[in-house]
Amino acid sequence: MTEVLWRPLSDAFLGVGVFVALLVAPFGWARLRWGRAIDDALVRHRRLAPLAGAALTLPPGCGGAILVATLYGRGGVTYGTAVAALVATMGDASWVLLAADPWLTLQLKLLLVVVGTTTGYVVDALGIDPRRDRAPAPPAQPAQPALPAQPAQPALPAVLARLDAPQRVGALALAPLAVLWGLLGAGAALSLPATFRLLDPAAVGSSVGLPDPALLLGCTGTLAAVGYLWLHRGRDCTGEPTGLRDVFRSGAHDVATVTAWVAVAFVGWAVLEAVTGLHPQDLPLVGVTGVVVAALVGLVPGCALQIVFCGVFVAGGMPLPTLVANMVSQDGDALIPMLALQPRSALLAGAITTAPALLVGGLLLLLT
Repeated sequence: MTEVLWRPLSDAFLGVGVFVALLVAPFGWARLRWGRAIDDALVRHRRLAPLAGAALTLPPGCGGAILVATLYGRGGVTYGTAVAALVATMGDASWVLLAADPWLTLQLKLLLVVVGTTTGYVVDALGIDPRRDRAPAPPAQPAQPALPAQPAQPALPAVLARLDAPQRVGALALAPLAVLWGLLGAGAALSLPATFRLLDPAAVGSSVGLPDPALLLGCTGTLAAVGYLWLHRGRDCTGEPTGLRDVFRSGAHDVATVTAWVAVAFVGWAVLEAVTGLHPQDLPLVGVTGVVVAALVGLVPGCALQIVFCGVFVAGGMPLPTLVANMVSQDGDALIPMLALQPRSALLAGAITTAPALLVGGLLLLLT
């Protein structure tokens, strides 16, 4: 039970979630500080926009690609710029890979920026842009007769206004946020020394007659992440931050999302191995079939499935060409605002990103 359930749950939090937290807050602050300046620069320098759009995805997560996709939906950048960002982004799956292998993450990120930039310039050179023309304005409706004025409602007493719900609700809403960040801080204090072999949590626990503190804290952290997601289900955390509270809320949501889906991948893989004795080479994730499957999985909008897919790679369940094909094809959460603003453009962009995914994945397959 420990190796099939508890250990994967703990690894998801201490091995991935904690390291995501160490990076997501600084990147969130940078987005708060310079987000508007980046928007303006992209609009002014349109010829360099595909390169800039791809480069904006260098920070982990979906923020850069969401920014570019939203700008395209508002008419601020070319279609090639949006496609460049969609190809280059690794989405929230980048946090998983960054925690497991930072050097490989940097190499793949540079590769994706090159592929994304090239694809973006090709799209612009071919004049591809299915942006829908503005619909004609509806005819003006005749003015309606004014309704008789309603008597004004009595105002609430000042005492009730001061005791209104927002303050109490705000305080309660901060509790899960504080708990999650507190667990992340404790996890960092435990996991960083363990990573550099300065501390063995299991030995420390056994020396004082207690369970493995890493196992206990890691499982608690993963369950807290799942609980945080459940409490904040249906809320949009992809908007531009307007203050430090938004930075921490958005960061907590990113950490919780990545941790929860990595836990699904780790536990699922451990159960699959324990029940069936299946090995990575037995799955249809190798060779040409693996590249094709990975590119098709990348067509699914959002980061959840892509995080699981990357988690399988980290667990040893697929080769590098399969992962790269998925990374090129997937669009993270960036396709969602484009689907809302320009649905035809978003659907075509998803199809376009599949072509370089198959090409790059196939080339890596031949070279490795």
